[in-house]
Amino acid sequence: MGASPLQPLIVGAARLGVPLDEATAQRLSRVLDELLKWNRAYNLTAITQPREMLTHHLLDSLSVQRFLAGRRVIDVGTGAGFPGLPLAIVDPQRHFTLLDSNGKKVRFVAHVVRALGLANVDAVHSRAEAFVPPQPFDTVVARAFAPLPTLVEWVAPLCSPHTRVLAMKGRALEQERAGLPPGWVIERDEPVEVPGLGEERRVVVLRPPPAGSVG
Repeated sequence: MGASPLQPLIVGAARLGVPLDEATAQRLSRVLDELLKWNRAYNLTAITQPREMLTHHLLDSLSVQRFLAGRRVIDVGTGAGFPGLPLAIVDPQRHFTLLDSNGKKVRFVAHVVRALGLANVDAVHSRAEAFVPPQPFDTVVARAFAPLPTLVEWVAPLCSPHTRVLAMKGRALEQERAGLPPGWVIERDEPVEVPGLGEERRVVVLRPPPAGSVG
C-alpha cells in the first residue's frame, strides 16, 4: 500500500496526538488487511467496510493512547484486538496482554501478533473474572465492555491501588457512575473526538480503592 491510502490514518492519528511514521502506519493498516481476510470466514466484527474499520477500530483505539500509564497494560474484552493491537504497535516500549473469552477472536489476535512480529503482546483466552495475572497491571483498558460497576468488580483482581482503569464509553451514563463500589474513584471523565467517527466517545479514568480493600 502506497503513501496515499495511508494518509487518512496518518492525519487522523496526528489529530489524536499520535504521530505515525510510514512504517508504523503500514503495520496498523496490515491489521485491517488481516481482519478483512479473517472476517469473511469467522465474522469477527460487524464492521466490514475498510473506511469504517479505520475510524471505528484503528483511530478509536488510538484515542486512548495518551491516557496509558506504566509499562504493563491489559486490554480486557479485546475482541478482535481493539484497542490493544493498535496501541501495542504505536507503543512498543509497553507490554500488552490482550484478553478475551472468545476463542476465535483470540486466535485472530495471536495470528496478527505472529504476522507482525509483535514481541510486546500476549494473547490470552480467558474470562476477565477468571484470569489471575502474576502481578497487577499498570493500566487496564476496556472498550464498551460492561457497565462501570460490573467492569470494576471484574478487573479488581488485575489491579493494585496504583492501577489506572480506562473505560472507553459512548455517552456518559450517570447511573453507572452512581453504582460504583465503595472506594473506587473517577479521576477523569473526558469526551474524546475521534476523527471521522461521528459518534460520541468518552474515556472514564478510574482508580481502585486504597491498599487493603481491592477485590
